[in-house]
Amino acid sequence: MREAVAILRRGGLVAFPTETVYGLGADASNPAAVARIYEVKGRPAGHPVIVHIGDVGQLARWAREIPEAATKLAARFWPGPLTLVLRRAPGVGSELTGGQDTIGLRLPGHPVALQLLREFDGGIAAPSANRFGRISATTAEHVRMDLGREVDLVLDGGACEIGIESTIVDLSRGMPVLLRPGRIAAGEIAATLGVAPVSRDPDAPRAPGTLAAHYAPQQPLRLIESDQWERSVRGISHGRGVLSFRSPPEGDLSTMWIEASRQPNQYGHDLYAHLRALDSSGCDRILVEEPPATAEWAAIRDRLDRARSS
Repeated sequence: MREAVAILRRGGLVAFPTETVYGLGADASNPAAVARIYEVKGRPAGHPVIVHIGDVGQLARWAREIPEAATKLAARFWPGPLTLVLRRAPGVGSELTGGQDTIGLRLPGHPVALQLLREFDGGIAAPSANRFGRISATTAEHVRMDLGREVDLVLDGGACEIGIESTIVDLSRGMPVLLRPGRIAAGEIAATLGVAPVSRDPDAPRAPGTLAAHYAPQQPLRLIESDQWERSVRGISHGRGVLSFRSPPEGDLSTMWIEASRQPNQYGHDLYAHLRALDSSGCDRILVEEPPATAEWAAIRDRLDRARSS
């Protein structure tokens, strides 16, 4: 951990585990270090990054006019998989915010991340530790495969518990707006605040992971509705990779067939590892059985919808 802190302080990059996905971290107060994140990921300059903090008391370093709703949500869900978008404090660099007047802040719930943040004693800017637009990394090996020697150090904390990115809630303009679904559901936000978050707002700030195409494998991915599955997968099976709630039919010649969990939390934990396995299996296309259209599957459906081929 001492080496990781030293690397951050001299402007280097450290990949580290969180409970959601692995982050590619840099000193959030060092514009040159933050610029290196964008360079290594191939990330567009106008796409903001989340700043991770080690204590709720650090909110005021990065945000101003912090609303009561932020205090309530932080008390309920931090440390945890929730990012709050607030008005940025004076002096916060535009390289963190995509040129906007808002900043995304999160107190992660992983022991390695928390130790790093507290020993560093500052904000760490950290998008997911993978090439921009591609499948997020949920193990240290995923990070090494994607970014290799461009990262100065990878802290190995094992596989991420949740496996999909944090819920993002905008609180910068009064009414809460759900910018990205995650493990913390809209209903939990509503129960905490006494008001349901708006799910669509054309004037909302830009947020990480919300582009129409994101989390994508190299091979084309097609989502198939459950009631269309049997008809859609008949015929030539050679060359395809499959992620389904069902077992493969007798005689199936798919390159790889993964039978997924029907439990949404386990499915989320496995999702990116499964997509990576299929993508590297030698298949020429990936077929995914669409999960149920229910609240507990909302975040997973969001990720798959963005990962599908247009």
